[in-house]
Amino acid sequence: MSLGRVLLVEDEALVALVMEDLIQDLGYEISGSIGDLDRALDWLATQTTPPDLAVLDINLGGVMVYPLAEELVRRGVPFVFCTGYASASDPRFADAPLIRKPIDPAALGAALGALRGA
Repeated sequence: MSLGRVLLVEDEALVALVMEDLIQDLGYEISGSIGDLDRALDWLATQTTPPDLAVLDINLGGVMVYPLAEELVRRGVPFVFCTGYASASDPRFADAPLIRKPIDPAALGAALGALRGA
């Protein structure tokens, strides 16, 4: 039984594959794995049931993921940023959970569990 459906937004294919495996090993289902902002926004707009959680890389090939984060907030979908940055540079998301790359599986599991309230 899945702990929830996770949208993964990561622009580096190899990193995305590793993260997909980590997320699934933690007991979650990947509802979408997308590598750019426009495709992620389009994907979200077509979903009749939004994901339960999202894992977002902040910088997608030079494009910041913040418009997607705004839409997830609007839809009530909790998310965690995964990035090489020390913090989210947009003050609107200063309180959003952030996991530094390279990803520590235990930290990812703890963040996803906290998002689900477990």
